[in-house]
Amino acid sequence: MARPSLFALRTRVPRSKNWNLNSFLGPLSFVSAIFNSILHFGSVIMLAVGALLPIVDPLGGAPIYLAMTAGLTSVERSRMAKAVAINSFLLLVASALIGAYVLDFFGLSIPSVQVAGGIVVCLIGWSLLNSPNSPPALDRNGPETARPAEDLSQRAFYPMTMPLTVGPGSISVALTLGANSPAGFRSLLLTALAHAVGIFLVAVGVYLCYRYAERILRKLGPTGTSVVVRLSAFILLCIGVQICWNGVRGLIASGFPAHVS
Repeated sequence: MARPSLFALRTRVPRSKNWNLNSFLGPLSFVSAIFNSILHFGSVIMLAVGALLPIVDPLGGAPIYLAMTAGLTSVERSRMAKAVAINSFLLLVASALIGAYVLDFFGLSIPSVQVAGGIVVCLIGWSLLNSPNSPPALDRNGPETARPAEDLSQRAFYPMTMPLTVGPGSISVALTLGANSPAGFRSLLLTALAHAVGIFLVAVGVYLCYRYAERILRKLGPTGTSVVVRLSAFILLCIGVQICWNGVRGLIASGFPAHVS
């Protein structure tokens, strides 16, 4: 029997090594791709939370929520907090996914939404700032009367959800998140799911802050709560003015682009 040549032995070894290396790098590249996808998914979630949570500001809105629900019982206030959180989640998700298409359908622009929403926020902040002093909701021990669920659900959407919790600023950020979606069905689906998870975390924060607003403000006492409510109302008024001015500036910039720096 003829022995294999030295050249044949040299060529067989590298082929075997290359085959083993490829079989090892195949699963490794697959795991790396999955890890990169998970990392991108988490970054999109954190981007949505980081962009929306400071604007929604559920902790800062807790005194306003407690002042707006001063005539409700603790059970009704808890139910309304849950309804506000659900409404906020649905409104932000709808704004991120189909908000831009709805505005295009009606021929509306984001600056016009900012002007209208800023005026509404200003009116609510002004009414809270000039409302007469009343006993705080956490100190009322009088008879509690039940209210119909329909009335609570209506109040939970307006004005508690919109524009107090999810205002024009939050809607504008959600529209921006939805407008920057990547190309491709798979990437679009993963990005939309990540946005939904981030918005869900923001809604959970809204529920917790509103649900336990009494416990948060109970330590301040009646005088401290009144001071915090007044300050929050004034900040809300300033936010409304700023949102309105942003919308006016955007309208002027779109109408006279050469005169706006």
